Amino acid sequence: MGSYLAIPHGTNAAKDHIMKSAVSVVRYPNGIDWNGKEVKFVVGVAGINNEHLQILSSIAKVFTNKAQVAQLEAATTVEEVLDLFGKVNS
Repeated sequence: MGSYLAIPHGTNAAKDHIMKSAVSVVRYPNGIDWNGKEVKFVVGVAGINNEHLQILSSIAKVFTNKAQVAQLEAATTVEEVLDLFGKVNS
């Protein structure tokens, strides 16, 4: 997706097993190769009903802002990462 971000896709078969919407973030400080692109953040999304659309929108707002991506790269605590994502919906 750019900005060092990858969002893997789940399967339709797994949708029935989602009990609650959630997000997971994995950071690779040195980057990894993701199908020929450098990725430092892998974000997994589980959304019930259509909640995944709002979640994806929030993720896009963070990763289209270069300053926020730089803050994510520099973050040293979980709280710093959560704070950046929390600001999106403020």
